[in-house]
Amino acid sequence: MAEHMHPRVIPLAPMPPEKCAYALARYSRSADSIRQSLDWVRTHDSHKFLESFYFQYGHASIADLGHLALCFEGISELVATEIEDEQLWDGQAKSTRYQDFSRVGVVTPPGLDSEQTVQYHTAANALLHAYEQVHAGVLAHLKRQLPRPDDMKEGAYERNIAARAYDVARYLLFWGIPTNIGQVTSIRTLERQIRRMKASPYQELRELGEETAAACASTNICTLEPGSPAEPMAPTLAKYVDADAFEPALRHNLADWAAKHLPTQSPAAFEPVDLLKPTDTLADIAATLLYSVCGLPFRMIYDLALSWPESRRREVVDLAMNVRGRHDELPRAFRNAPYAFDIVMDIGAYRDLHRHRRCQQFRQGYTALLGYETPQLIEDAGLADGYHAAINAALAASRALPSPASEYLLPFACRARFLFRMDFAEAEYIAKLRSGVKGHFSYRRIAWMMREKMRELEPILGGWMEATPPEVDDPLTR
Repeated sequence: MAEHMHPRVIPLAPMPPEKCAYALARYSRSADSIRQSLDWVRTHDSHKFLESFYFQYGHASIADLGHLALCFEGISELVATEIEDEQLWDGQAKSTRYQDFSRVGVVTPPGLDSEQTVQYHTAANALLHAYEQVHAGVLAHLKRQLPRPDDMKEGAYERNIAARAYDVARYLLFWGIPTNIGQVTSIRTLERQIRRMKASPYQELRELGEETAAACASTNICTLEPGSPAEPMAPTLAKYVDADAFEPALRHNLADWAAKHLPTQSPAAFEPVDLLKPTDTLADIAATLLYSVCGLPFRMIYDLALSWPESRRREVVDLAMNVRGRHDELPRAFRNAPYAFDIVMDIGAYRDLHRHRRCQQFRQGYTALLGYETPQLIEDAGLADGYHAAINAALAASRALPSPASEYLLPFACRARFLFRMDFAEAEYIAKLRSGVKGHFSYRRIAWMMREKMRELEPILGGWMEATPPEVDDPLTR
């Protein structure tokens, strides 16, 4: 083995993200060692470097060299899902499986008047009361049906049984439940995230976008050593990050076009999982662009797009091209992967499957038009009447509130429509991982159906997909 005068692997101590980006960017652009580059950064202004090369000249890869950790506390589950909607994102949110949410309070959507606020809190508290009752009832039922095995410790038994009861009770949680998120992103991903947040239709998220930008320039930083001097994490980013203008304009134009040219009625019947492998690229992009601004199944939109003359398909795609600015990336609809899974599932299952970011994800509006799910254990435990009464009361209260505040009262039991675009490797991974007995029964069913649909469409490839049937279950396994 050859001997080296100097180590070839050099770990770097934590440093402010913008200085880290500056040091590594300079390191790649000079003959200096990393130690010499760090010495340079100590005596030069990283802000001016980033202003010139990142924000003015558009050298976006520089911003991938600085990473920072951020936490969001006391935010609604609704905006948490929106915050997490980044492909290059690492983070975790508060689990609904292992924590009791009955006494955490609620997040009140901004913009409600006093009467609406009372209506909202009355309905929210009723859902939380029903959540508490269902958890207690299902827990008692499970203990009767599944006594502790002799070889299982009492603590492990109690944790596993309680988690399964929370799996059922969480259907009564709703978008207005508070949660926490911890995330680690590059400066570039954070910039895109803040731009999107500032342009959101949700006021809570717009406000969080402003707070996030301000936090990047703040010295009020949580550290392992309280009292130690702290530098702002990304002050240059805070100066330049504006609200995204492209996506809202595109969405408005697509919604207007869809209202004029697409059917307003969706078929009453639906498949929980439908799988397509589009062959016409232009029709595929047009259908994917329109999917999020209507309530139609993807197959129906794609078939319509195939029937249109090329000029009409181009008309839809032009809606994106005509409002796209010089530095705007093409929207996700242009990154169409070969397999399109159109999935109707409850919001709780989506919160879990949303974590799979190797695929392109699209969603339609959160409504109660597709009904809601009722876990079998609700029926088995004799809790159906109270469950349905709580859900229906919440939906009635939601309809009385203005949009989008009304979405905060939608229980996780409500179904919505989601499009997941992926390659075979991702489909195989999701089917195998999410169908396992340790998973939530709702997304286990979805993962199994994804595998079955692939076997129908691609018999050879589908035959290689491993998945666990939903009827194979072990409630005491976590």
